[in-house]
Amino acid sequence: MPMLLIKGSYEILGTDPDGDTIHFRPDNPDEWDLIGGDRKVKRNAAGRGKLRLEAIDALETHYSRTGPTVHQPLALANAARDAVLEWVGFTSVTRGANGLVTASTPASAPGFVLTRGVDISHRCIAFAGRGEPPAASGTQVLVDAAMLELTLNHHLIKEGLVYPLYYSTLFHDLRNAITTAAQKARTATPPKGVWAEDSTVSGATVTGMSSITEDEVIFPKLFRRLVDYLNLGDTDLSGFRAYLDQQADRFLILPTGQFTTGLDEVVQVSGTTVKMTRNPEDLVFDEE
Repeated sequence: MPMLLIKGSYEILGTDPDGDTIHFRPDNPDEWDLIGGDRKVKRNAAGRGKLRLEAIDALETHYSRTGPTVHQPLALANAARDAVLEWVGFTSVTRGANGLVTASTPASAPGFVLTRGVDISHRCIAFAGRGEPPAASGTQVLVDAAMLELTLNHHLIKEGLVYPLYYSTLFHDLRNAITTAAQKARTATPPKGVWAEDSTVSGATVTGMSSITEDEVIFPKLFRRLVDYLNLGDTDLSGFRAYLDQQADRFLILPTGQFTTGLDEVVQVSGTTVKMTRNPEDLVFDEE
């Protein structure tokens, strides 16, 4: 899969990184504009922008799209966040009361990103690398499964710290490599990371917001939809599948080859139990 390589540094001062986002400043900020598509990376005067790590979805540490800020179970959410910072090269991080980073060692960590696009929030969608890049910055690189295994994204999947989350722009060979790593983490003895507690397919008991913020570990995309639904002011889940239909997520179900609209197609609700009928790696979403 051809991707643009951009060399630079990870910087976290004044930010609140999590398990699938981190800030990055290219050595040459103009190289942000080499990314194809109509969207541009939002960046500050120094050129620092935000990365959204490709093909993964970490437990939410702070989600507030439709109401007060909430999170998923923090032990695992923070484990993914800490793994991101350690892998890229930060040895110590100090945070203020508001969660923002006030100091780090080192101040920045060298690395590179491999990218093909920018998301609706104007974040660079990327595979993240550390140290010296394999090619010149600003050039196209063929990313195969072997190169994928050297990225932060693959590391997080391999350790079971995040879920796979696929969009249609990701080539199938990279998607298959990530799926293999995720399934190995899930079937390990004992299961790694989130998979030891995951109730996405087995069924999560949801009696209110605290069920999914404190107790149940579920696919973050499902978590976000549940939070948005509960923020409508009713804990009765009988309307949740209709709500999912209204949100009209478009996706492909890989095992059947079926294109469909609405997560209600792969979500079941019985009383206070919510579950998906497909594993996250079985779904490929259209770009938003």
